[in-house]
Amino acid sequence: MKQRLAAILAADMAGYSRLMEADEAGTIARLRTHRIELIDPAIAKNDGRIIKTTGDGMLVEFQSVTDAVKCAVEIQHRMKRRNSDVPQDRRIEFRIGINVGDIIFDDDDIFGDGVNIAARIEQLADVGGICVTAAVATQIADRLEVSIEDLGDKMLKNISRPVHLYRIGLEGSVLPAAPEEKDAKKAVSKPSIVVLPFDNMSGDPEQEFFTDGLTEDIITELSRRHELFVISRNSSFVYKNQPVNVREVAEKLGAQYLVEGSVRKIGDRVRVTVQLIDAVNDAHIWADKYDRRLDDIFAIQDEVTAAISATLPGRLEAAQRDQLARTTPTNMAAYECALTAKVLHHRSTVADNKQAQALIDRALALDPGYAHAHAWRACILGQAWVYGWCEDKDAVWAEIVAELERALALDDNDADVHRILAAVNVNNNELTTARYHQERALSLNPNYDLVVVQQGELLTWLGRPEEGGEWIRKAMRLNPHHPERFWSHLGKAHFAARQYAEAIEAFMHLSAMDHVQHAFVAACYGWLGDEIASAAHMKKVKALAPDFSIVSFLATLHYAQEADAQHIREGLVKAGGDEGPPAASGMAAQ
Repeated sequence: MKQRLAAILAADMAGYSRLMEADEAGTIARLRTHRIELIDPAIAKNDGRIIKTTGDGMLVEFQSVTDAVKCAVEIQHRMKRRNSDVPQDRRIEFRIGINVGDIIFDDDDIFGDGVNIAARIEQLADVGGICVTAAVATQIADRLEVSIEDLGDKMLKNISRPVHLYRIGLEGSVLPAAPEEKDAKKAVSKPSIVVLPFDNMSGDPEQEFFTDGLTEDIITELSRRHELFVISRNSSFVYKNQPVNVREVAEKLGAQYLVEGSVRKIGDRVRVTVQLIDAVNDAHIWADKYDRRLDDIFAIQDEVTAAISATLPGRLEAAQRDQLARTTPTNMAAYECALTAKVLHHRSTVADNKQAQALIDRALALDPGYAHAHAWRACILGQAWVYGWCEDKDAVWAEIVAELERALALDDNDADVHRILAAVNVNNNELTTARYHQERALSLNPNYDLVVVQQGELLTWLGRPEEGGEWIRKAMRLNPHHPERFWSHLGKAHFAARQYAEAIEAFMHLSAMDHVQHAFVAACYGWLGDEIASAAHMKKVKALAPDFSIVSFLATLHYAQEADAQHIREGLVKAGGDEGPPAASGMAAQ
């Protein structure tokens, strides 16, 4: 046994038994998420060492008391941000206690009075709070900018003497700000939108609950989109059953856009209409209607809510792009710069990528704390990294990783942050990590078409193309105005599922194909034994990519199963493709 002086952090999850009883699998998954993304990295960053874990808690050793407190404060602050849009009864929250004293180490476990006190004072901490002993408070008083509240002497279970305790205050700025956070920042001017209560046109008072529920669900789903500022239900429902002047309502609520709708019951069917209005110009941007059988009113509510919340942000973004087309880039605010950068990124050319980098850099200069822009800078740099539009790939990759870490630290409840993290990890063949972030993105916003379609892509790479195809088709249903590239993802899923005719039909929806898409179509025809068609598409491949070889092409793919990689290789060989010189395998890490 060894004995030395150390700081011990004891953490325990509040309400663990209640949460496990309500949703065991979900609680374990969310706790694992917090461990991987937040708690373990915070411990490692502050030079801590996890000694012991239980289902709902852990003991961590630190050589420095200051590091232990900094770690605890970071965990509690970031957990508070994570829980900001989580219902109270589903929140995962921790109590933390910190003590410093002589600790006995034996076989990777720790014992002694110092450990017992840390565990006991953790139980006296507030939920989401930190409790420390006098020895800890004395050492951090002049080292950290934290408020310390004296709790006096307390008797602890199985400890014979009273222990003097303090509470660490977590309100306000408790740690020195990062250098970039000290700079003055401009607020991100996100497009603001209000969803007015839908009108019940049925003449049936019993349909009122459906109409109000539909409105509330749309507000909730749109609020998941961090690129929008959504006016609260309490504000919008003031206008229920009242005549509405669009401009007056928009001015009072500070909204740029309004959503109006109506519900009408016709026999055994229900029709929901919805429209998006530009309040400034009093112009209709988008409208749609949904006709459904009245078999299950709640299923209809869920389906219509999902369709509207997936489609509407895209229509709103299109309207914003039209306005920005007439704006001088140097005069744009952070949000506008980020939006324009995204548009340029989607064009996928060297020149547009370079311009997108300049605009996203300007967005971050205007607002260094703009998490969404940090995530998109990683995505834009990732595009340059994937296509080789950068001189030093290692340096660019380091920038990508740093941007995503920054985005996570600023807002780890943004589905786009996790979506982009998943995409970047796929391109780096880290499929296990990609799957983790993809599942987090999906849990944060299950009706976001870009997240849903990416679930289909990832499942295809993982060797589950039939499931992948279902997710891709779901994304298409969610957003009927989906990007054209969704057809390409569907074609690749069908090919991996050995459904060649369906794959060709999907690729034929594209207005133009790049060499990758032509290669997949050539492989389809190769497997179907159509030599003329396969040769024609291989000719297109070589015209678009003169240096194309099967080996180099396989290195750009991310199949987890060797059989799937060989499947595309054999199809291209049948189509007359050139194998090329041996190269490193394109197989993804398991």
